[in-house]
Amino acid sequence: MSLPSPELPAQLAAAIETRLEGRSQSALRERANELSQRYRSRKPTIETIRDETDALAYAATRMPATYAATVTALGRLEEESPDFAPKRMLDVGCGLGAGACAASTVWPGIAEITLLDHSALFLRLAPELMKDSGVPAPIKAIECDFAEPRALAEFPFDLVVIGYALTEVAESGLPSVIDRLWAQTSGALVIIEPGTPRDHARLMVVRDQLIALGANILAPCPHQAPCPLPANDWCHFSVRLPRRRAHRLVKDVAAPFEDEKFAYLAVGRFAARPPSARIIAPPRANKAGISLKLCAGIAFRETFIPKRDKARYEKIRRKDWGDPLRAPAEEI
Repeated sequence: MSLPSPELPAQLAAAIETRLEGRSQSALRERANELSQRYRSRKPTIETIRDETDALAYAATRMPATYAATVTALGRLEEESPDFAPKRMLDVGCGLGAGACAASTVWPGIAEITLLDHSALFLRLAPELMKDSGVPAPIKAIECDFAEPRALAEFPFDLVVIGYALTEVAESGLPSVIDRLWAQTSGALVIIEPGTPRDHARLMVVRDQLIALGANILAPCPHQAPCPLPANDWCHFSVRLPRRRAHRLVKDVAAPFEDEKFAYLAVGRFAARPPSARIIAPPRANKAGISLKLCAGIAFRETFIPKRDKARYEKIRRKDWGDPLRAPAEEI
């Protein structure tokens, strides 16, 4: 089973580019630089999105990356739980709807979408972009701060997605937010965060809380045990996405692609058959064979598969960072 393309769907990219036409490139570039600086310092997005120019600068420069990471994480969930078919989904801290667009790509049968954000500008533009991009489900937008008590919707959803939003929540506020997110989830909850040591550490605290609440870990971990990684390491993944012309112009870059590093956690009220291991770093190949860094069973380990072991090598050589391994078909 292949993962969905990380590239923004063509209709969504076209909808963004149409809204960029006629706008000052220098103004968009200036706003994009400010957005990037504030993102790196983890300042709340709402303080940065002041007008439509800010929102469109975000659409051109950050939405492609958040979509790529989210559609990849959701693709991993679909890979582990192929029978999961959500009909009602909630996109928390939705921004411009990257989570909902990604979910609609992975599960075209989604029949109802609710967007939740504290930016009125995002909530005005997101449904327009989604409709222009061909998302067929009816869309409801709710303006509120999801970190506030009783901020979420009144009924549970088959799929709850929160992307790049928990990173803005104070550590002291995480437990109550997670309690509410889990209460809103009737099927699966997927959390996507920046791929930094700090966000990995916070995600592991969230993971422990969700397990205590009765959640089943669906991905990326192949177990429910405490994270076995050494203290000086962190679990994250990377997705390479192409940059369209508007993306390059607003970012003022020449490279035709960028790599988005992210961490994620998918949990459910249902169980999945876990893989025997997951590759948690780029495989390192040389003339002698290939080295893999694995989260395997309930442990962390590294393994080397020599080329001379042709049967094992052929099964593993095309595997990539983030891929699951399933024994006995893929002996490790």
